Amino acid sequence: MDQYLLLLQKELREAMGCTEPAASALAGAKAAELLGQRPLRLEVTTSRDMVKNAMGVGLPNCSLKGIQAAVALGACGGDVQAGLSILSSLDEEQVRCASSMPVSLTLETEIPPLYIKVRAVGNEASAVAVISGEHDRFSHLEINGEVLLDLPVDACGSTLEEDDEQFIGNVSLSDILAWVDEAPSEALELARWARQTNLAIAEHGMTHPYGLSVGTVAAQGFEGVTTLQEAFAYASAMAAAASDARMAGCPLAVVINSGSGNQGITLTVPLAVVGSFLNVEDDTLDKAMLVAQLVGLSLTARKNRLSALCGAFTAAIGTACGYVYLLGGRIEEMDRAFNTMVGNLTGIICDGAKGTCALKIHSCAEAAALAAKLAMCGLAPSSESGIVGRTSAESRDFLERITREGMEEIDKTILSIMMGKRA
Repeated sequence: MDQYLLLLQKELREAMGCTEPAASALAGAKAAELLGQRPLRLEVTTSRDMVKNAMGVGLPNCSLKGIQAAVALGACGGDVQAGLSILSSLDEEQVRCASSMPVSLTLETEIPPLYIKVRAVGNEASAVAVISGEHDRFSHLEINGEVLLDLPVDACGSTLEEDDEQFIGNVSLSDILAWVDEAPSEALELARWARQTNLAIAEHGMTHPYGLSVGTVAAQGFEGVTTLQEAFAYASAMAAAASDARMAGCPLAVVINSGSGNQGITLTVPLAVVGSFLNVEDDTLDKAMLVAQLVGLSLTARKNRLSALCGAFTAAIGTACGYVYLLGGRIEEMDRAFNTMVGNLTGIICDGAKGTCALKIHSCAEAAALAAKLAMCGLAPSSESGIVGRTSAESRDFLERITREGMEEIDKTILSIMMGKRA
């Protein structure tokens, strides 16, 4: 059993729109499916992080926003079988129904960050669907009080999946590189599919006005990429363009990493652009992608999937390692790039999914390029520099402490500010 391949096959999946609204729509659709009729009203119980990550993001194929709208869209005709692509097609009646559907919202504190419970109420009947732990993992289902499914809310529900998280959370850069060097063809094909899918939305974002247009503005003046420095800059702009489009509700799919489309974009689009400029062989580019994807997953395993630490930052650490691979570097250079990223952007906050995610992706991709260039020159901050460890493994431990121990109150303050603006 190839645990790396199984993990990649599980984590690299296609999703339409931001994954928190997609998960919310999926929970709404499942509750309505169990109910067997169009609900009269919906009752949503969720975490502050779910609300934060759905508040400002556009939903695909409509003008609605927010977690309550996403739940209603799912309950008004969403296809549960579509999974996280549930918002890929909406009809006018579905949007009209969702716009008028009564949806109450309650925030709970003693639940995992990734948690949403939807109670659909109909004529003399009710049904409940809970998604938790992962964006498409149903942990509790019931109809009229009869429990159909009941799993732990914060676990993956099977020993294999729990072992996967522990496994990837403890692998070293050496472990990852050793596997990538001999990666099976299925893994290379998966990386290629992710790259091609995410490049499509990046190219679309470059030619259509979305959000702040971070990508198109950052790329102004480019008439062609002729130097590596220009390739790095254009790569950052392309990644931002993909996020511009996705956060504004563009109806194109993204291949996600760690349940996040923005992390999936950060781990693929920049490497694709730089790899193309370097004219590397497809297998080399695909292996660089695999290095990046696995580093990103290893960092996610050390923190909550939804937290106060921006996922684009942790993903960009993987991008930096992927850049090093494209430039011919190995473990020593990757270790330097990893530590440089920790010494640079640690602390960049997540204040929800919205248009400014493109700004953060651009900044993180730029930082990844700088980290890789410094690493290839033999440069990196020493362990005397703040939270930087002596090795990438130690730096990863410090990042985990900052996320789990240090940022809990920050997360509460962020949501308080965001909710206060709506009052």
